[in-house]
Amino acid sequence: MLYAIISQDVEESLEKRRAARPAHLARLEQLRDEGRLVLAGPHPAVDSPDPGAAGFTGSLVVAEFASLAQAQQWAAEDPYMDAGVYARVTVKPFNRTLP
Repeated sequence: MLYAIISQDVEESLEKRRAARPAHLARLEQLRDEGRLVLAGPHPAVDSPDPGAAGFTGSLVVAEFASLAQAQQWAAEDPYMDAGVYARVTVKPFNRTLP
């Protein structure tokens, strides 16, 4: 089943994000390579694809996992969690309708 992993950053998270980004991306690339990743990306803090110093307010990942518990465990082990980027993470089942 698909799950949406919706993460909210702490204030002033940009430097923490930059430091942990390679490890964060490696986990997403693994999901992609396994054919389980639907989409992933950050939420810019301003209305721009490159928010510069404004940074990001969170992230969204939609991916396939065997269960809600496995999706929650994957989210809890994200390098952004260890780096203190995320203030909170919500994991919800997701039904893809389009495309």
